[in-house]
Amino acid sequence: MHEARQFEKLINGAVRCSLCNHRCTINEGKHGICGVRWNEHGTLDAKTYGKISAEAVDPIEKKPLFHYLPGTRSYSLGSIGCNFHCKHCQNWHISRAAFDEAHLRTLSPEEGVQRALASGSASISWTYNEPTIWHEYALDMGTLARQKGLGTIYVTNGYITEEALRELAPMLGAFRVDIKAFTDDFYKSVCGAHLQPVLDSAILARELGMHVETVTLVIPGLNDSREEQESLIRWVIENLGPDTPMHFSAFHPDYQMTDRGATPVATLEKIYTLAKELGLHYPYLGNVYHHPGENTYCPSCGATLIERSGFSARFVALEDRQCTACGGKVEVVRNAS
Repeated sequence: MHEARQFEKLINGAVRCSLCNHRCTINEGKHGICGVRWNEHGTLDAKTYGKISAEAVDPIEKKPLFHYLPGTRSYSLGSIGCNFHCKHCQNWHISRAAFDEAHLRTLSPEEGVQRALASGSASISWTYNEPTIWHEYALDMGTLARQKGLGTIYVTNGYITEEALRELAPMLGAFRVDIKAFTDDFYKSVCGAHLQPVLDSAILARELGMHVETVTLVIPGLNDSREEQESLIRWVIENLGPDTPMHFSAFHPDYQMTDRGATPVATLEKIYTLAKELGLHYPYLGNVYHHPGENTYCPSCGATLIERSGFSARFVALEDRQCTACGGKVEVVRNAS
């Protein structure tokens, strides 16, 4: 048993978890919505502490992160469970896995950092399933990682509470957050959650000094209208700033959402153009390989700074944080320390 952080004991042996915005009340012998935080005799047990289901060394562009340590590799870990129940989940085999049936192996925080360094990675990412519910493990590993000069990344749905995010802040470098749609109806019907806590956590992450990038999977007929995408883009510009990288990615049918086709590239291109027109400096297209919408351009002169194809990145006119064509400043993190 690994006693959890972020919970309070209630009467009759129940506990209330304060890690994510579901704030589950959990009776003895039961678990929260995430499936991995259990009430064991009146104490909340972080069941998946040190338990991993997936381990890889990925290009950081796969997260996707385009302005945090671009062109580097990230040591990436996942476990099981999720506090969302998305109908279109692409990692459902681990996010929906039952703890007693999952194939998990043990990896200590210390060994994780050692493996990251040995792999030549510049960062550690907690990804594949929702890292919020892995709080204690990521916190311990991330604290060690920062001491060794490694970057630290959450690939997250953003449903973390303010108190939990503040606890992570000293160790967490990048907050790559999904904004899955810009209506609460979508979040309730598709994800089993609400929109506002996600927006609040993105604002707080930025205020706490984390690098923030957003990702929106554009789903035909559900969140692809011009009106909704314009509202989302305007919100990001006004609340996170025009230098915030926004990724608009193509949907493909998966899990419980096979009733619609993949996102037309033309739809993504219209959103990309709209973002530029509204004043967003760094819009990107995802899941559309060999497309100019993957590249980074100087917001001052339009020069190509980083050329991308899939998960590979080639620096063209970027030196440190400066455009070599015009000398303009580019908002990009090149060094984790």
